[in-house]
Amino acid sequence: MVPRSASPRFLALVGTVVLWASAFPAIRVGLDGLGVAALSFLRLVIAAVALALVAPWVHVRLPRRADLPLIALCGATGMTAYQLLLNWGEVHVDAGTASLLISIAPVFSVLLGTLFLHERLRRTTVVGSLIALAGAAVVSLAEGTGGFTGSALVVLAAAVVQGVYHFASKPLLRRYTGLEVATYAMTAGTLFALPLLPAACRAAADAPAGALLSAVYLGLLPSALGFVIWAYAVARLPLATSTAALYLVPPVALVVSFLWLGETPHPLALVGGAVGIIGVILINRRPAHPAESPTPLPQGAVRA
Repeated sequence: MVPRSASPRFLALVGTVVLWASAFPAIRVGLDGLGVAALSFLRLVIAAVALALVAPWVHVRLPRRADLPLIALCGATGMTAYQLLLNWGEVHVDAGTASLLISIAPVFSVLLGTLFLHERLRRTTVVGSLIALAGAAVVSLAEGTGGFTGSALVVLAAAVVQGVYHFASKPLLRRYTGLEVATYAMTAGTLFALPLLPAACRAAADAPAGALLSAVYLGLLPSALGFVIWAYAVARLPLATSTAALYLVPPVALVVSFLWLGETPHPLALVGGAVGIIGVILINRRPAHPAESPTPLPQGAVRA
């Protein structure tokens, strides 16, 4: 009998956390040789091709035509815009610090859900959102000597568009699996990123091997494999367990960034990150008898 701690679903959850955390330092490596545009496009196209190849084996269905506008919104925000903004921000923001800033994305998805989906705004959600935003402000201030830095604000913009992705994907997740939505969005995001193709070709022709390997790693592992094993784990574990595990992405990203890149975050950034994660935990708290059924993608999902 396989011990519970070594079960495939547990290993899938651990693998998701490690892969998504490792993406933040991998981006820094890829940026050095490819630049923002090329790394963004290569990661998207590699992930989209990989997911398309495995789609028949994991029973990914074709989307309905009526859902294409919403899928386009998910692709434009959660894939294309997110990759460009995060990569642009990480030119000057440490990988670990970027992961702390991205962790507040649930704040924006909650606000959008309240405004447009008429979701009930609970007291813990309001308090958690304010705490998470305060934590993000502390992290941003820690990045500069005299106030907020432009790069930190760009990473926060990446958190905003990821929040839009979570918000826009909620109606889709009522009709499709989390893996299906990720596959549709990745494909749409690649199509939106096609204008970056010429720049990507030029950059890839002169890029060092390490940068190209980083792009392949990001596309195949954190993006493609990460979504596959995440869907496997979420389908077989309680939502509370999978959500709680994702709170580990920023701390693991800090450790991987230290071991891989030698980055040591500012102590103030660590304090702000801890405050932000506490806020996100409050946002994701559910009453004893929730009014709505959980979706396959918790609002606390943090990916790079």
